[in-house]
Amino acid sequence: MTPLRLQMIEVMCQAGLARNTQTAYLLAVRALARYFSRSPDQLTPEDVEAYMRHLVLERNLAASTCVQYAHAIRFLYHNVLRLEDFTVRWIVPKRPQRIPELLNGNEVAEILAACPPGKHRMMLEVCYGCGLRVSELVHLKVRDIDGERRLLRIEQGKGAKDRLVTLAPTLLDHLRAYWRRFRPHEWLFYRHREHLLPLTVATPQRAFSVAKREAGIGKEGGIHSLRHAFATHQLENGLPVHRLQKLLGHVSLKSTLRYIHWVPDRIHDAGGYQDLLAKLPESRHD
Repeated sequence: MTPLRLQMIEVMCQAGLARNTQTAYLLAVRALARYFSRSPDQLTPEDVEAYMRHLVLERNLAASTCVQYAHAIRFLYHNVLRLEDFTVRWIVPKRPQRIPELLNGNEVAEILAACPPGKHRMMLEVCYGCGLRVSELVHLKVRDIDGERRLLRIEQGKGAKDRLVTLAPTLLDHLRAYWRRFRPHEWLFYRHREHLLPLTVATPQRAFSVAKREAGIGKEGGIHSLRHAFATHQLENGLPVHRLQKLLGHVSLKSTLRYIHWVPDRIHDAGGYQDLLAKLPESRHD
């Protein structure tokens, strides 16, 4: 491992970047070095611009991939090498603005009903009822549940930040029933016969895909669709966007404002946090 790679890992850890982000940044910087067969600290801004043109015009990479490469390379020169005057014209294609196929309340209810009662359905309910990322879902611990204050603590979510999200009465009741049945000790959702290990993200992703297929829902999207549904359904019920920002754990309000464009124009004039599970058609917990 080169000294520059070690230095970059150290700076990324200090900055609190998520593990997946660190991996993506390292791969992007390694690809840059391989393209020129030189260490990145020997390259010029013109070299980097030429490389970005290569990614866009020759490799024809998606806009999101090019943006990720740009973020990684910018982090290297500005945060790791401390070259503040390393000015690059970042050549990236414009991201297409697409509205995802959002799940409505009936479709969420059908997906949950198609998932057998137990751990898998509980995972999907928590994901939808709290608007969690799947990585946050699988790292929940029993002690993160504050039943008295009806709060769920998300420890070290995206951006290495802790936050509290509201536990609606229906979801809290379902969690208590789940605990009485499965008696989890440390991890709320543990691996089969291994209470000391949390689930991998593949388990809830697979559970969602199977349930969606069984429910006959043809809309595209994985388990992250439940987080999108949580956000849009809360806004439709009048939750202020600044409160939604805190619940979703968005650093920038800009990330939350995109949901404004995905909800009907007729948002209620007044409202607050809603018990979404209780509002689902024939919502029940076996």
